[in-house]
Amino acid sequence: MTSSAPGAPRRLRTGQTRTLLLASALILPSIMIIFGVIIYPLLRALYLSLFEYSLTKVSHPFIGLGNYAHILSTPAFWASIERTLYFTLVSTAAELVLGLLVALLLNQEFYGRGVLRALIIIPWALPTMVNGMMWRWIDNADYGALNALLTQLHLIPEYRPWLSTPMSAMNMVIIADVWKMTPLVTLLILASLQTIPRSLYESSSLDGAGRWRTFWSIVFPYLKPTILIVLVVRTMEAFKVFDIIFMMTRGGPANGTLTVAYYTYVEAFSNLQLGSGAALSYLIALFILGFAMIYVRLLQTGDN
Repeated sequence: MTSSAPGAPRRLRTGQTRTLLLASALILPSIMIIFGVIIYPLLRALYLSLFEYSLTKVSHPFIGLGNYAHILSTPAFWASIERTLYFTLVSTAAELVLGLLVALLLNQEFYGRGVLRALIIIPWALPTMVNGMMWRWIDNADYGALNALLTQLHLIPEYRPWLSTPMSAMNMVIIADVWKMTPLVTLLILASLQTIPRSLYESSSLDGAGRWRTFWSIVFPYLKPTILIVLVVRTMEAFKVFDIIFMMTRGGPANGTLTVAYYTYVEAFSNLQLGSGAALSYLIALFILGFAMIYVRLLQTGDN
């Protein structure tokens, strides 16, 4: 029987220690960045939410959950939640339907399909601020392209101020968001469509199934996981919409587009109530967490 050298375990431990030190040195900068950019702001916001922290006052007394209780009892908060839910539901549904239809079209074989697939990315590639400014010009009551187009098509008799009434302004913001984000939904669904074997389409055709039957029996089961993922991503993004509203309406008119994220911005940076703003941000996170839990349950149900 041969025994290992006496120094082998020591060298093994030394090598493992050096590997651990090297790994720690390599990962330490990432940990510091994550702590400085994500963890510390979260903890700081939680700390501020427990105080009556206003930049207009010298003292900042501890009030515990007082900010949360005050916000939950404020009608303006629940009104902003209603507007946010309307924006989220309508924009997500429109993006899903349009994205599915466009993806089904781009999945067909026709001349110029590759060019069209490339061009459809352009709206999504535009920065949201640029998209918001562009649609603000399009909806302008005096020289907007939307009014010019609709009057030339004789769909409206005269120019209309699309951003001057609460409901009209909200719908215009939704149209701008749908125009930008539909390409993302299209690309995700199109990628899922590419995974469906052609043999399934051929078998369905031989069985005499029509297009509608083929879609529900073959295409939709393959698309269901992707659709649920799209719903998760777009719902979370839409619920905290801020930038496009900031560029198009600034929450107006008459608070008609004042979503909960913009309401948080106004409370923290316009009214200088940092404690209330921090509490609002955590309430938004709780709402999004609730949506996430619902969608996770749907995903688990879909897997079963």
